Amino acid sequence: MSEDSNEADRLAALARYGLLDTPPEEGFDRLTRVAAFLFSAPIALISLVDRDRQWFKSACGLAGRETPREWAFCAHAIRGTEVMVVPDATRDPRFCDNPLVTGPPHIRFYAGAPLLTADGFALGTLCVIDATPRPGMSGGHQLILRDLARLTMDLLELRQMRGGIH
Repeated sequence: MSEDSNEADRLAALARYGLLDTPPEEGFDRLTRVAAFLFSAPIALISLVDRDRQWFKSACGLAGRETPREWAFCAHAIRGTEVMVVPDATRDPRFCDNPLVTGPPHIRFYAGAPLLTADGFALGTLCVIDATPRPGMSGGHQLILRDLARLTMDLLELRQMRGGIH
């Protein structure tokens, strides 16, 4: 399967959940608050990666609701199934010129766990962000972030079974 057809299937999977451009929901906001607290991070997001943008179902510590996809760290994280960690974005060639690094919110540290559907499509991530570089993330912390991403998917599945917001 080509990357383009995989992306088309991934976008179809994202559309099945009917989440884009929906209002905030307390269950998702709880998850980002917990992630921000557990990782002592000023920003935690549930980010969904659409064709042209990254849209936030929940944003703790960040006022905006979306960014262009080409700026999205999460667009890189969804290419794999493991937690993606960027200890210092200013030293990473993928991100050092990114407007979110060179300007507000001045991202330095990023860790994102893909939100994986049962059929293996990454819809987006649960991520934590800091304006201060960090040395990395321990295996235990990666496991916790992955578990929070799985809880996010459990909530997405429950929401879908119930037909929307509940």
